[in-house]
Amino acid sequence: MFLSLDNQNKAYLFAGIAIFFWSTVASAFKLSLEHLGPIQLVMYSTLFSILVLFIIVIYQGKIKLIKAFSSIDLIRCAFLGLLNPCLYYIILFKGYDALPAQEAMVINFSWPVMMVILSIPILKQTIDIKSFLSIILCYIGVIAIATGGEFFSLSFNSPEGVFYMLLSTVIWSLFWLFNTKNKNDPLVSIFLIFLFSTPFILLVVYFTNSFAIPSIEGIMGSVYIGLFEMGISVVLWQSALKISTTVSRVASLVFITPFLSLVVLYIVLGEKILASTFFGLILICAGLILQKYFTNKLIESS
Repeated sequence: MFLSLDNQNKAYLFAGIAIFFWSTVASAFKLSLEHLGPIQLVMYSTLFSILVLFIIVIYQGKIKLIKAFSSIDLIRCAFLGLLNPCLYYIILFKGYDALPAQEAMVINFSWPVMMVILSIPILKQTIDIKSFLSIILCYIGVIAIATGGEFFSLSFNSPEGVFYMLLSTVIWSLFWLFNTKNKNDPLVSIFLIFLFSTPFILLVVYFTNSFAIPSIEGIMGSVYIGLFEMGISVVLWQSALKISTTVSRVASLVFITPFLSLVVLYIVLGEKILASTFFGLILICAGLILQKYFTNKLIESS
C-alpha cells in the first residue's frame, strides 16, 4: 500500500509521522528531566541521535558524500554543532525544567518570528509594517502565556524559564539562518553537525561536572529524544519537503504540532491546559500565518 502512494501522498505521510513524534517530545522532555539534568540529557540524546543518523547515512549510501565537504564546510558544521544541538538543547531543556511543559512548548513555537527578526541584520532582508505588526501579535501571545493571562501586571510566572525559552528561539533561528549557505547533502550535513557537536557537549559536561550514569528511565528518555526529536523526524521532514510538489503544502502542516502537543501533554502528564496558553498559541499562530501571507504578497508584487 505504501509503495502505491504517489509522491505528494508520501510527503503528507512522512510529514504526518514527523509531526506526530514532534508533538510528543514536550512530554518526553518533561518526563526525562525528572531523571536527568539538562546537560546530561543533551549529551545522551545527542549520542543516540548520532548513532541513528549514521545508520541512516550508511543505509542510503551517502557516507561517500562526506568527501564533497571542503575544509570551510567542515568548519561551518563544527560552528553549527556548537549552536545546535549543544547550546540550543541545553538552553531549551533548562527552559523546560523551569516552566510547565505547555508554556515552554508554545513559547518555543515562536521561533519563526525570531528568524524573521534576525534575518534583517544577517541576511539583509527587509520587512514592511504589516509584517512588523504580525510579529508584535506573536509576542503578545508570548506575553499572554508567560504572565498567565495577566497582561498588564507583566508579572512572569518564571522569568528565568521565559528567558531560556526566548533565548532558545534566538539560537535555533541563528542555526538555520547560518545554515542557509550550506549546499551539501542535508542528511549528511545534519549528521556531521551533530557529530562535531560532541566535543563541545563533552567540554560542557566536564567543566560543569555534570557527568552521571543515567537510570533506565533516563536512558529510555534519551533514546526517545535522540531518535524522534533529533533523528528520524528530521529525516522524514526533509524527505517530505523534498518530494512535495510545493514546500508550502507540507510546511503549513507544522501548525498542527503545538495543538496536538497540548493534547498529548494533557493525556500523558495530566497538565491542565490553561486558557492563557491556548489564547497565546492562537495569537502566535495568527501572527505566523499573517507573516507568511504578507511575505508571499510582497514576493508576488516584486
